[in-house]
Amino acid sequence: MPLRDDGPAIAVVGVTGAVGQEFLSDHDFPYRSIKMLALQCSAGGRIVFEDRDYVLEELTADSLDGVDIALFSAGGSISKKFGPAAVDRGTVVVDNSSVFGMDENLALVIPEVNPEAMQHIKAGTGKGALIANPNYSTITNRSQIY
Repeated sequence: MPLRDDGPAIAVVGVTGAVGQEFLSDHDFPYRSIKMLALQCSAGGRIVFEDRDYVLEELTADSLDGVDIALFSAGGSISKKFGPAAVDRGTVVVDNSSVFGMDENLALVIPEVNPEAMQHIKAGTGKGALIANPNYSTITNRSQIY
């Protein structure tokens, strides 16, 4: 991910897990800042990303303030609790759990299959949105939300 002044503010929720780590290594879209968010038990730890040392912040509703895009991979109960709170704060949430997959009010998005389901979503506008996806292995290109 290239650091750029004109990129969105990103948060990775569940960054200490395997999928959270994959979020960091597998995507090449620009970002202006990045928050490494974890559950209370991991908060205060450290993680190195792109030669920078980050302190793991505890995930709270307030930790999502000012975040344009949040990539969630911390399990359904975490997504259910914090995903809507992030949307209310103007964040575009890409949720990797199955908790929103059957929600009739949300499109289940697979960018390679139905990218038009995200046409109304633009990060950085202050209008939050929730993007549900079937699982990490199905989604290969999250850069379409930027």
